[in-house]
Amino acid sequence: MKKILTLCALLWSFSLVQAQAGHTRSDRSTLDPTYAPFYHGVASGDPLMDRVIIWTRVTPPNFAPVSVSWELATDKNFTTIFKSGSLSTDSSKDFTVKVDVTGLQAGSWYYYRFNALGKTSLIGRTRTADAGNNDSLRFAVVSCSNYQAGYFNAYKDISVRNDIAAVLHLGDYIYEYQSGGYGYTGDTMRRHEPANEILTLADYRMRHSQYKLDPDLRSCHQQYPFITVWDDHETANDSYVDGAENHTPGTEGLWSDRKFAGEKAYFEWMPIRENNPGDVIHREITYGNLADLIMVDTRLEGREQQVSATSPLINDTNRTIMGPVQLAWFKSTLAGATATWKIIGNQVMVSPLKVGANPLNLDQWDGYPEERKKVYNHITSNNIKNIVFLTGDIHTSWGNDLPADLTAYNKNTGAGSIAVEYVCTSVTSPGLTGIGNSSIPLVQASNPYMKYVDLEKKGYLLLDINKQKVQGDWVYVSTVTSRSFTTSIGGSWYTDKDQTFLKQASGVSTPKINPVPFAPAITTGISPIAEQKTVLISCYPNPTADKFDLQYYLFKPGVVEVEVYDLSGKVVFAMKKKIKQQPDFMNRAALWLHCLQLIM
Repeated sequence: MKKILTLCALLWSFSLVQAQAGHTRSDRSTLDPTYAPFYHGVASGDPLMDRVIIWTRVTPPNFAPVSVSWELATDKNFTTIFKSGSLSTDSSKDFTVKVDVTGLQAGSWYYYRFNALGKTSLIGRTRTADAGNNDSLRFAVVSCSNYQAGYFNAYKDISVRNDIAAVLHLGDYIYEYQSGGYGYTGDTMRRHEPANEILTLADYRMRHSQYKLDPDLRSCHQQYPFITVWDDHETANDSYVDGAENHTPGTEGLWSDRKFAGEKAYFEWMPIRENNPGDVIHREITYGNLADLIMVDTRLEGREQQVSATSPLINDTNRTIMGPVQLAWFKSTLAGATATWKIIGNQVMVSPLKVGANPLNLDQWDGYPEERKKVYNHITSNNIKNIVFLTGDIHTSWGNDLPADLTAYNKNTGAGSIAVEYVCTSVTSPGLTGIGNSSIPLVQASNPYMKYVDLEKKGYLLLDINKQKVQGDWVYVSTVTSRSFTTSIGGSWYTDKDQTFLKQASGVSTPKINPVPFAPAITTGISPIAEQKTVLISCYPNPTADKFDLQYYLFKPGVVEVEVYDLSGKVVFAMKKKIKQQPDFMNRAALWLHCLQLIM
């Protein structure tokens, strides 16, 4: 490093030009100044019977600490303030704000908002978990939202429904790949920012920032609490406790540093309750006597490195996907659950998936067959009924019986199954579009316990729970390459209480319409250019390295000047760059995200 950098002065000058009309696509993130300084919206999560997490992010005009107040009310007009408080945030938390609001009523809807720098945030809507007797519950289940792979139409569709209690996100909320890498399609030209594969804390923060600026994801967070777990792409592809397939220590640094960065950014930017130690996310959320929601981590807490099918380690009885501490907790929690249904939020497919006699994907529980046996044996030896596994990760849809002994399973009656599994498809991440569904008969011939399979469509799973049954409806969006889309139901399968196998439903589950009004949207539009020419979203000087990163927005093409000073006031870097008008520059709504890495 040549200099210790403490001051970054950005001097902006613009040559305002007329934007071209008629273009509606851009490969850059968008930002609406009417949300300032809460550009990333609001979010809530981890609802318990008496509390819920509320979240936002403040973008200050400088990098000084910011005082933030919050209010929670029983109505969207905030005529009755139920709870309120204040706190501060700063660069150590990337100016994110997270409040665990306690003393709430079970099974109740609330509205919340934040205030900072003389401005008010979006109003969010959230709901606490139920207590006591409740006869119905609905979740939207999602996974694998690759920004580069298309528009978040699934989030949009969820945000306008009014019949669910929460969104369950089973991981791969962000993706770590470089701009133009995995999942990129020229159909939308949505590219990752920063442009590089994310490695550092600054990188992960920027990537989370980009995702939270998506209008459909922002709307979904605004209307419903999220209950989340991470999978591999929140750090790197096919990750495990001490490494990942998409991490090269020799060129990308220590895995421990990268893992720490990914986890820290996740806890900063997600509405999840932080535990001690801070890298543990397995937890239980109870919805009265109807459902115990058990969220597990089959990725980063205890997973050993994946091996090949021919490795002698594949059948090692000590080999683990959960880790011994979490496995013990999981067994105890499952055995002690008293609600009718035990709903397990899990990242990777539990069911065997074979081609002929060979497992297809050893990143799933197929790569840890002995630990799967331990879980199955625990279920059967304790006679635990009404277990539903929820799974993401695989970008396709599956409805599976889970036989303890494959040789004793009867596909016609479901006899031999001890639980069921619903696997939601991806929000956008690529499956086997165009080629996959023709192979379904072959897949089911090798895996007869797989009752429902779709290998192509994108969307989400609607999980409907009542005292007598649990039904999963796969909701598909017609496209992810256009913001104009329709939805359809691909399949509906249910399991009756105490029967532990899936049956095809005669129709879609009946919604219980929620009479609680949606949180209001803000009318969007661009502020006069004279009021705000640029927004500096983030600046990450690093006194131990020879570079730092800027993330900023331009409202109009023009000239950018950057000057960087050292402690003595000497200019150590200067840049003048003309940002030209692009063919995809959007009429009166185009905002440009730029990530600039300065090498000192």
